[in-house]
Amino acid sequence: MLNNSTILITGGTGSFGKAFTERVLNNYEPKKIIILSRDEFKQDLMKKTFIAKLGEEKASKIRYFIGDIRDKERLQRAFHGVDYVVHAAAMKQVPACEYNPMEAIKTNINGAQNIIDAALDRGVKKVVALSTDKAVNPINLYGGTKLVSDKLFIAANAYTGDFGTIFSAVRYGNVSGSRGSILPFFKQLLAQGKTELPITDERMTRFWMTLEEAVDLVFLALEESKGGETFVFKNPSYKVTDIAEAINPNGTMKIVGIREGEKLDECMITSDDSRGTYEYGNYYIIYPNFEWWNIKDYFKEGGKLIEENWEYNSGTNKKWLNVIELREMINKLDIEF
Repeated sequence: MLNNSTILITGGTGSFGKAFTERVLNNYEPKKIIILSRDEFKQDLMKKTFIAKLGEEKASKIRYFIGDIRDKERLQRAFHGVDYVVHAAAMKQVPACEYNPMEAIKTNINGAQNIIDAALDRGVKKVVALSTDKAVNPINLYGGTKLVSDKLFIAANAYTGDFGTIFSAVRYGNVSGSRGSILPFFKQLLAQGKTELPITDERMTRFWMTLEEAVDLVFLALEESKGGETFVFKNPSYKVTDIAEAINPNGTMKIVGIREGEKLDECMITSDDSRGTYEYGNYYIIYPNFEWWNIKDYFKEGGKLIEENWEYNSGTNKKWLNVIELREMINKLDIEF
């Protein structure tokens, strides 16, 4: 599918963008991969890293575009000749979004609309937008903006016509070991000689997902999406206290209190969404409910409708990781801090 194609990744210098780019170059023969982001320093670092890791021939297929998804004209230029877009750019830090709400709206909502318009105008084949569990029943501004972004991308299928752009989304929680997640934070504290790790609430649970699985989910959406789907992997849950014990077995923990905009448990699929959610092996697809959208035209065969009022929640998940399993998985991660 990606052979001889042009792929554009917004926010492509992040952990996901680099992993996705490497996977594409190692498994396909794309025409080119366009990295669209705002930071020229990160682009330069990525360029040097990929030349050293993959060699100049493969790395030469990467194009580095300085641009902001807020800039609609720049997107129109960047999307020229593009076949597939993976939208990973966003303001993601909860405190930054709370303190700068209008900036979060400009990037996460207005930027999403700009991508939709540019993709439609330029005839992009498929757009996959990266979502987050924070967008489900949001209690902070980041989650609220990503909920609106998700709605925009799914509803954009109303404007594509019979042979137009296909829009879909993938949803997952914090990628384990990625920048801004709990593991780099704990690693940094331990590197500074700390022996006590701060825990916001001992009841807190989260979903475990690796960077490789995040990339897998996007490939799944690129391959299978017909328009309007939200793809969700089945992932195990863990207790935050178990993460602390796994990474710091001889240390102690200190309860510091839950932070503003933080949940005890995260939810991937709500009970209300269960009426349109189908189970497929190791993942779920949430189908939309629009008057203009006919599931018969978009449904993937082999799915099983999940029971009504079921909820995919990290606190009530059936599959859990214990301390030993977490320690083994953490040791396999390349954690930067």
